[in-house]
Amino acid sequence: MRVLVVEDDEDLRIAVSAGLRSAALAVDSAGDIATADEALFVNSYDCVVFDRMLPDGDSVGYVRTRRREGWAVPVLFLTARDTLADRVEGFEHGGDDYLVKPFAVAELTARVLSLCRRAGTGRPPVLRYDDVELDTGRREVRRAGVLLTLTAKEFSVLEYLISRAEQVVSRTDLIEHCWDSAADPMSNVVDVTIKRLRTKLRRPELVHAVRGQGYRLVRTAE
Repeated sequence: MRVLVVEDDEDLRIAVSAGLRSAALAVDSAGDIATADEALFVNSYDCVVFDRMLPDGDSVGYVRTRRREGWAVPVLFLTARDTLADRVEGFEHGGDDYLVKPFAVAELTARVLSLCRRAGTGRPPVLRYDDVELDTGRREVRRAGVLLTLTAKEFSVLEYLISRAEQVVSRTDLIEHCWDSAADPMSNVVDVTIKRLRTKLRRPELVHAVRGQGYRLVRTAE
């Protein structure tokens, strides 16, 4: 799942982005509405975290306009404006959640994950494929009942592969959905992560390479 954080306070933007990445989310960031608009035009996101008061305006107005155009990505407003009228305004104009500063990054992360899952219409909280069980709420993976220790990125890659079970997933798809804009599409970061994931999943092999195309999951009985 990929998230955009729009916050003009650099220290807070870095802290929020780090917290979300620790939960296996790919995170891009922006410091103003104009930069966010460019990112939203180029990329697909599962959730956007908007600070309300940005250098080029109140993000509520931007979200209101986009909602009228049919834009449906979940939005969490992050702001120091804590009156009832402010919160109601945020919800009335397209916000899905509203968190007042100061806040705990852990709470923000939990709220964002909830919005991301809500956006994935029909996706169950526990994904299963063959003898692998991936719990998106607890961030746990088990194979044949044995708990595995995966990094946030390995978890994210496996979640994406299971959500597209038995389809060929290209390296480009994985970069776009499991990494953020800082990732170099020409690097071997996907192959390295897949190699580590295969090792941790142990045999029989589940993740198979498709020459010249990418990777796909194959049931052990096949």
